[in-house]
Amino acid sequence: MNHRHLLPDEIDQLLDEELGFGAAPLKAHVAECDACRARLDDARAVTALVEDLPHLAPSYRFSERVMGEVQPFVPWHVAARDAMAELVPAASRSRRVAVVVGAVVAAMLALLTILVATQIDLLAFTVNVAVDWMRETVVTGVGSLIVNLFGAQTFDAVARHGVVGFALAAGALVLGLGAAFASLRALAATASRRRG
Repeated sequence: MNHRHLLPDEIDQLLDEELGFGAAPLKAHVAECDACRARLDDARAVTALVEDLPHLAPSYRFSERVMGEVQPFVPWHVAARDAMAELVPAASRSRRVAVVVGAVVAAMLALLTILVATQIDLLAFTVNVAVDWMRETVVTGVGSLIVNLFGAQTFDAVARHGVVGFALAAGALVLGLGAAFASLRALAATASRRRG
């Protein structure tokens, strides 16, 4: 006698009445084991109830509605090919015109790319000149502000340290303005509390 109970797939095998070399030991076990026989009888009862249920057919538009909700995955290269195919006209004369226009546009883009690639040094030079001009303008502006507010001696002290000195001076100026603003705000709040 087998000392273990039947597994669910073994019960399914008996329900389907599959024939084979493994069915005989299963049937012998069911004949001897009350628990497995009860489980097999329950499974047969459920199968009989399911078989007695009415067979319902879906509506004729069911698959169309379901497939309308499905968002299929389209690889990028297939989508690009389909988009290009939609741009190609159906008439042969229009197709020839589209090919000529496409070739002209491609040639112009290639020429523009070559032009930009060969003139990249000029572009880099122009950018460097613009950056230097902006830096000089900012340094001159901060320098004139320092001279006007604090005098030429302070400007000379800051100028000895170059751009870092001007950046530190600008930071100190901003901090000073912030502190002055906070002090004025605190005085205004104190005055309004005394009046109120």
